[in-house]
Amino acid sequence: MSGPAPEHAEAVAAARAHLEGRGEAPLGPLPAGFPEARLALHRVAEDVLKPKRELETGNEIALRFTPGGFGTPPWDAGLASGVAGEARVEGTDLVIVTGAEAARTPLADPAISPEAVAAVADWFAFGTVVLADLIDARRDAGASPIRLWPEHFDVATEVGSEADGTRATAGASPGDENHPEPYLYVGPWSAPTAGPLWNATGFTGAEVGHGELLGAVDQYGAAAGFFAGRLDAIA
Repeated sequence: MSGPAPEHAEAVAAARAHLEGRGEAPLGPLPAGFPEARLALHRVAEDVLKPKRELETGNEIALRFTPGGFGTPPWDAGLASGVAGEARVEGTDLVIVTGAEAARTPLADPAISPEAVAAVADWFAFGTVVLADLIDARRDAGASPIRLWPEHFDVATEVGSEADGTRATAGASPGDENHPEPYLYVGPWSAPTAGPLWNATGFTGAEVGHGELLGAVDQYGAAAGFFAGRLDAIA
């Protein structure tokens, strides 16, 4: 990944490795229980991982894709622990690394199935990769790092120029109160969003759902086309 924050190059590399060998259509049908698992994992992100990173860094809360799920970037010397560490969800386990020790605890929520958790991980990996490709394709040196925000529970970046009125948030959400399935989105900061391209529900912008991506022969290409079309329309 070019441009923002070296730590996020590790997230992109991990996401590409996660999807390696799946061809141009890495996303599969969503398993039963996906919405319930998404909600349970959202609570872990917001109630466990976010406070842990803030405690150890003093002010950072953003997460990222990590192998098998999502978690914090590593810290070199935690303010609370005094040693290097990280915290992440890996499959159906919560993993807290403190120095050379890794404590692995099964997630207790009964709504979480291995298949649904894997589908969430697949979506975050896919979103991380397509956003990295977007940044690279647009040669956007002003793009923000790709982050997984615990409050919204999505991976997102910001691209374009605020001064030119083309700045927008681009992201990949696994779903929310208005969307039972995952979706990609573009949210312009200031540009007009009238017309058929701007079809978002619950926010101002554009979206394309998991079902439409699932039907594409080249899912990466479909995602790239969606982002390019909306961002070009803003420009």
